[in-house]
Amino acid sequence: MNHKTTPLFTKLSQFSQQEPISYHVPGHKNGAIFPKNALNNYDKILPLDLTELTGLDDLHAPSGVIAEAEELAADFFGADHTFFLVGGSTVGNLAMILAVCNAGEKIIVQRNSHKSIINGLELSGAMPVFINPEYDKSVGRYTAPNLATLKQAFQENLDAKAVVLTYPDYFGKTYAIKQMIETAHEYNVPVLVDEAHGVHFSLGEPFPPSTLKLGADVVVQSAHKMAPAMTMSSFLHITSTRIATESIAHYLQMLQSSSPSYPLMASLDIARSFLAQLTPIDVDNIQASVYQLRELMQSNDFWDLLPYTETDDLLKLTLHVKQGLSGHDVAQMFEKEGIFPELATHNQVLFVQGLAPFKDHSKLRSAIKRIKEQLKIGTYHATIDIGRLFTKPMQKLALSYQTMNQLQPVHVPLKEGIGYVAAEAIIPYPPGIPFILKGETITANHIEIIEQLLRQGVTIQHRDLNKGIGVFKGEEVT
Repeated sequence: MNHKTTPLFTKLSQFSQQEPISYHVPGHKNGAIFPKNALNNYDKILPLDLTELTGLDDLHAPSGVIAEAEELAADFFGADHTFFLVGGSTVGNLAMILAVCNAGEKIIVQRNSHKSIINGLELSGAMPVFINPEYDKSVGRYTAPNLATLKQAFQENLDAKAVVLTYPDYFGKTYAIKQMIETAHEYNVPVLVDEAHGVHFSLGEPFPPSTLKLGADVVVQSAHKMAPAMTMSSFLHITSTRIATESIAHYLQMLQSSSPSYPLMASLDIARSFLAQLTPIDVDNIQASVYQLRELMQSNDFWDLLPYTETDDLLKLTLHVKQGLSGHDVAQMFEKEGIFPELATHNQVLFVQGLAPFKDHSKLRSAIKRIKEQLKIGTYHATIDIGRLFTKPMQKLALSYQTMNQLQPVHVPLKEGIGYVAAEAIIPYPPGIPFILKGETITANHIEIIEQLLRQGVTIQHRDLNKGIGVFKGEEVT
């Protein structure tokens, strides 16, 4: 197919150039009604912010330019069918779980999954069997579960309806997921992959292979993370007959807005065309830029630059801070210099190179020099050991979602929560992976690490931990 074309974006542009008179929503009337102090920032995008007018198609029943744009995406990524998402990968993750699993049914899930996966489990009422990741000392964090754990999960749960995996992780690290997909397919079980950070993997080498090429049944990708698409713009790809396309479509029309954003959808059209037109020379230039960036950020007295291997995403650069520092200490130093990393954890800082050469090397070089001088006199934190977080290869929730729905949670001080079942998730954000799951028994190790994270200034997605943590208490729980 001709990937230079952008049917949806082109149609919106042509429509707006006709200067149509709006007697329809949205209320800004193609930008005619808008506060003057903000118009300079929005004036170019508002004429494209349209609704389901004649000729502009309908995301929930596409038959025109949206359908054509989705077909182009499916062609480029190698899918049987591609859905445009305007609710981020979150809505894709929710829909794919709801499409395969009903209340009370088992589903095998990678434990260090994004909170949207966990929310999908709760909405479906499924009985998750969590396969825990292994701690990788070479990168200082938990990465992925191993194949033996997945095989054990199947042997003990032959009635599992699906497997949910994450690939790559937030830091761009991949693993031998092809063997895990093949194992699941031996049981005729579909594999659902949260590939939020891998939309550019379909470019081929030097990037790792996309799970679309490795046999996954459903793959969700955040176009906005690594491609030039607007925030909340994502793809859901189906590559298998094990999943009913109609079922995915059903849940997407339930979960997504009935008034989807045309600028977001058009940006997906543009992002696909952009990726499809990147040449080998473009990719070589990007790769050369990454090597220059790595040279600037090389290891020193305060951090180690984690090595790049061909199985990792070369666009992700991770600084592993040395003892006495936290990732947040280092990230804040960069932010004071006007350089904003993607995320910081207790021990690492992640930088994301875009799909174009980086140019402002002199500013970065000067900033790093000043940062190292400031770190020499900084206030340091104790090192946090999270390597003992998962002690077993698999785990299940202490209470089912159905049971929890019947119980009234109470709030207790953090330390008093030990031994009780959590009534809410505790989620450091980013990366948005629950540290404690709703329905999981709270341990002393959990509380100790949470208190250390809070002292380091880690953002926890919780309304107010000062009021304590929600737990289930009483005879019903025990």
